[in-house]
Amino acid sequence: MLILFNKPYGVLCQFTDRGEPPKRTLAEFIRTPNVYPAGRLDFDSEGLLVLTDDGALANRLTDPRHKLAKTYLVQVEGTPGEEALARLRRGVELNDGITLPAETEALTEPPAGLWPRDPPIRFRRSVPDAWLRLTIREGRNRQVRRMTAAVGLPTLRLIRVATGPYELGRLLPGESRIAG
Repeated sequence: MLILFNKPYGVLCQFTDRGEPPKRTLAEFIRTPNVYPAGRLDFDSEGLLVLTDDGALANRLTDPRHKLAKTYLVQVEGTPGEEALARLRRGVELNDGITLPAETEALTEPPAGLWPRDPPIRFRRSVPDAWLRLTIREGRNRQVRRMTAAVGLPTLRLIRVATGPYELGRLLPGESRIAG
């Protein structure tokens, strides 16, 4: 079984939480037994999470050797110049080494069909923001956020829209569908 889920902001990518105070988990949304996330999304990231009961498939989706493409819409603080975009496309030096090159596109306007985030992103009249479409082929901890920060464009909002052949489509936060 394969489930595509639009993980809302502020939800852990696990079914239980023993923290204090407790946080929202996948158990609030996914009732299918014996499925597990194939990969992770940070608590403060949104978008596509693939869940499956197929261990071999989960391995193909998550093992770094497969270099599976993961695509994100990224709202950043600042205006991306050509040098920043070129650095993302070449690979960025992080504290754990240079990243693989990222497919990077600066979007001329906010992506269509995006849902409002709860809580909303803070708006500062004096600081512009912009949207990027970024595709990476590795999955280091908080990688996209660290990459954009390293080129002077801190991430404000991060939404995964695709993992390999699986796409978020029109799923709204908290919605899921079984993939064929």
